[in-house]
Amino acid sequence: MVDWHVIRGMKPPVSEADWMQEFDKYKQYPEYKYKSSDREMTLDEFKFIWRMEYTHRMIARALGLVFILPAAYFWYKGFLRPTVKIPVIACGSLVVLQGLLGWYMVKSGLDTNQSAPRVSHYRLTSHLTLAFGLYGLLLWCSLAHLFPVNHNYLIPGVKRLRALTALSLGASALTSVWGGLTSGLQAGLVYNSWPKFADRWIPADLLTLQPLWKNGFENRTAVQFAHRNLAYLTFCLVVATWLVGRRMPLAARSRRVLHALIVTCAAQMALGIAALVHYVPLSLAEAHQANFMVLLTFATWLLNELRRMPVK
Repeated sequence: MVDWHVIRGMKPPVSEADWMQEFDKYKQYPEYKYKSSDREMTLDEFKFIWRMEYTHRMIARALGLVFILPAAYFWYKGFLRPTVKIPVIACGSLVVLQGLLGWYMVKSGLDTNQSAPRVSHYRLTSHLTLAFGLYGLLLWCSLAHLFPVNHNYLIPGVKRLRALTALSLGASALTSVWGGLTSGLQAGLVYNSWPKFADRWIPADLLTLQPLWKNGFENRTAVQFAHRNLAYLTFCLVVATWLVGRRMPLAARSRRVLHALIVTCAAQMALGIAALVHYVPLSLAEAHQANFMVLLTFATWLLNELRRMPVK
């Protein structure tokens, strides 16, 4: 889909003439020329990618309406407590921003001056990170509403466990940022050996760009290097969190979340390594990203379980 309208354009093509009209629009952009470099793209192939993008946009619109319309109604009726209004405003604003950022990202892939069609890896990562952030905020607010503060805050040494959990969550979030950059730059295809980079622990082309800071964001080797090492850091922090937490008399639900966190983190490492050494097949890449959502869920949930008793 090469154009975007909030309301207009929601109806998909029906007739063959409608499809040909959409296909003709698509042919004006570099992606068509790139995909047709070996053999010309067929109309059926175009229909497949069009429907994928259309489904994504319709789901995004539906999710926005599912949040914004009930929130507006409850606000109008006075059903929202003052403490709930700020998170509702924050989440609603992020929903709108995510939609705008999604189109801004897609727009970068339609640049006719590109030799190869590719969305900006910066915009892709921003879109992905904002989605994770929105999910985390919604999850936190939901957990805080559903589950009252338990006795965990009274346990001696719980502050250290809370700090380790927060660090684990922060490290996993940072790892996902470089995961987005890795995906956008296709940096997972640069070195496909593990644990070394080919035959070296530190690749020779790690710092080839000037100024040096650009390497961390635009050098594919450095981006993969950062993503790998941030993943190691996250794993170590989660293991430390588990080792400290398992010795504490946590509430039963909190203990289950703690165990789920380390299992999910180990699975995330395994999926990441498997995707790397198999040259990032789509199935493993999608599983790796989906499992991160599970990891984010349990890290956020555990931190919520350890929250302090609110001051009245």
